Amino acid sequence: MKRSNAPIFWLLFGAGGMLSALLGTMLVFITGLAAPLGWPLGPGLLGYGQVLALARHPLGKAFLFVVVALFAWHAVHRLFHSLHDVGIRTGAAAKLTCYGGALVLTVVVAASLLAIGF
Repeated sequence: MKRSNAPIFWLLFGAGGMLSALLGTMLVFITGLAAPLGWPLGPGLLGYGQVLALARHPLGKAFLFVVVALFAWHAVHRLFHSLHDVGIRTGAAAKLTCYGGALVLTVVVAASLLAIGF
């Protein structure tokens, strides 16, 4: 049998899908609707200082990294397999473009979070 790297991508896809199903809707609601309207705790809930403090805290960094990276891997895997559905050939170039983009985004997110400092 030929070895495959597909289980790695399916693992990242599954983890991103589970995370987006559990947290995605509430993250969109909180950051897109509730906080800007000041519903739960006032209009300053997602101010620059509060978000910067979240991004500087080690647990906040881990949360932001996991959410962005796994959402990206989930989306890219779904897009890659959707290419076949719309009639686009999914060869090595498509795989490199899709998964390479997710890898680049993951590295950029990690570098950006480390650049913010602790």
